[in-house]
Amino acid sequence: MHEAEAERLIERAYAAWDAEDWRTAAGLLEQVLAHHPDAPRSAVWWYDAALAHKFLRDWDKAYALGREAAARAPRGEGDPAYWNLGIAATIQRDWATARDAWAGFGIPLPDGEGEIDARLGAACVRLDTGGEREVVWIDRLCPTRGRVMNVPGSRGRRFGEVVVHDGEPKGRRVVDGREYPVFDELLLFESSALPTFTVTVHAGAAADMEELTDLFSGHGYGAEPAGSFELLCACCSEGTVERERAVHAGTQRVFLAAPEEEARRLLARWAGEASGPVGGGRRWEGLEAVC
Repeated sequence: MHEAEAERLIERAYAAWDAEDWRTAAGLLEQVLAHHPDAPRSAVWWYDAALAHKFLRDWDKAYALGREAAARAPRGEGDPAYWNLGIAATIQRDWATARDAWAGFGIPLPDGEGEIDARLGAACVRLDTGGEREVVWIDRLCPTRGRVMNVPGSRGRRFGEVVVHDGEPKGRRVVDGREYPVFDELLLFESSALPTFTVTVHAGAAADMEELTDLFSGHGYGAEPAGSFELLCACCSEGTVERERAVHAGTQRVFLAAPEEEARRLLARWAGEASGPVGGGRRWEGLEAVC
């Protein structure tokens, strides 16, 4: 392929890019790279071709082209070629390549082999639930994976599942003065076996509700008062949202993540520890399966 023809294809590729026609853009870039893999600008072309396939959720191609892009990127300088390769390698479960990609980006991780479990702290992920978009808290297992620590209200999503998320924050949550990034979900990486139930509970005091959530979390399960859910428009959700941690007394709906027998046992234990006057304290009723 002559240089003039390559330039024409590159021009068409970036016109398609501007139109967000990722498939056409990637295909044209790949045509040029097949003949000019190490041209002076090839590192950018490899990166953009890999990125286009990431946008298309074609993880095989994003991985293959991402390896080429990272091979031409400087190490330890935060080059995004390594981040995108880290995502694609994680989805492919190529842990050795993922570890090397995070190191290449400049993120230190504990030494080891196999699946990464680095525990990088809390963050939020905006779940893609097919029309609904729910923000949940995660425990970050690596730079691009997190375990869901809320009981989602969206049908089909579960407490304890592991998701892969993008690297660019789309919003912030500020809780008790501390700021956390909100990432967009890319895919469900590992499902959860814990079913979701709803139950109506009466908590005579806010401390009663706190004890219910602590009881479930202490056994590795989840309890989420419906009052903790907040509806936001897309613009607000992708902005900075400040709130304080709070639980409330009274009758309310609670989402639970636990096997049914365990949910009933823990609810009975919680209610049995009720105190206060008759008609106060703690009660529950109407345990129903959600998913």
